Amino acid sequence: MLDRLSPTRRAALKTLGLLTTAALVPQLPTARGENAESRTQLGLVIYDCGIRRRWLQQTDPSVDLFEPLAFLRHCHALGAGGMQAALGTLSADRIRELRDFAGQHNLYIEAIVRPPREESDVDRFAAEIRTAAEVGALAARTVVMPGRRYEQFDSMAAYRAAEVEAERMLRLAAPVVERHRLPLAVENHKDQRIEDRVALLRRLGCEYIGACVDTGNSFALLDDPYDAVEQLAPFAFSVHLKDQAVREYDGGFLLGDIPLGQGCFDLPRMMAALRKAKPTIRFSLELITRDPLKVTCLTEKYWTTMQGVSGADLARTLRIVRSHAADNLQQVSSLSLDQQVALEEANITASLRYARQHLAL
Repeated sequence: MLDRLSPTRRAALKTLGLLTTAALVPQLPTARGENAESRTQLGLVIYDCGIRRRWLQQTDPSVDLFEPLAFLRHCHALGAGGMQAALGTLSADRIRELRDFAGQHNLYIEAIVRPPREESDVDRFAAEIRTAAEVGALAARTVVMPGRRYEQFDSMAAYRAAEVEAERMLRLAAPVVERHRLPLAVENHKDQRIEDRVALLRRLGCEYIGACVDTGNSFALLDDPYDAVEQLAPFAFSVHLKDQAVREYDGGFLLGDIPLGQGCFDLPRMMAALRKAKPTIRFSLELITRDPLKVTCLTEKYWTTMQGVSGADLARTLRIVRSHAADNLQQVSSLSLDQQVALEEANITASLRYARQHLAL
């Protein structure tokens, strides 16, 4: 089936409305976006479209789908309700153009930023926050610890040091986001377990530092997926809405991004908890089309940084995995680039359709 979606790259680009350079972005077809019935409030995160970006740049290296206005136009063309994207620092003209396009089409914008690592980095961070605020971004999403905890660190001491560093960076960020009154949404990024992340947010005590609630990530740390969402909900400024396909393997379980409604999570339950705490919260799809991740929870290395996590948490997680064993885990790396971009497109389209038809988005 994928082969039938894969003509020559140039023909495929024309078919999908992708034959564009940065200057031609305004000419992207918007037939789907113009049909009100096909639109959804669900936005897209730039990571949803990483394969498409790479595909376009092979044809024309000057094209960058992640340029903010280009990506917002792409979201609108697909019928999405907004975007979460890295804005960087933009000129006044580009800020105005981006803000005007969002306003004209009733699209939301959330930024992606890096936290300041040192005092000398605060000016860079402040410039990015100022741009986000002037664009009208609802929040700026960030991460404060590198990599996946069970892969990144070889000792509990190294992990604890990274926790200290994460808090230090957020304390550097706090005066900046307070000054610009722009919420900083810290993603649960397979780094801290939920009780530790909630404790961090409470210690900071900053009304402008909260959570980007990722509905799937904490499952990899053996957190109860519903309890994780419920505990983070009062702090939520942003949401990465994702579904997950799971299956056991010798070292633990496989965890794969999958179109909404095709995985193991009760998404309406998660969304209800978030909306109860934050009625106006926006939801952004995060679906990275890639091979499933290995959560190595049955290996010694995994437990190096998971001291204190109970056997009951492991048992609950494996029960969920076994009761929702998937036959639809996507193996992406074996596909050609044309096939990969077609699959990525199909994943996004299916998720937007599901959100519109089943999630009241």
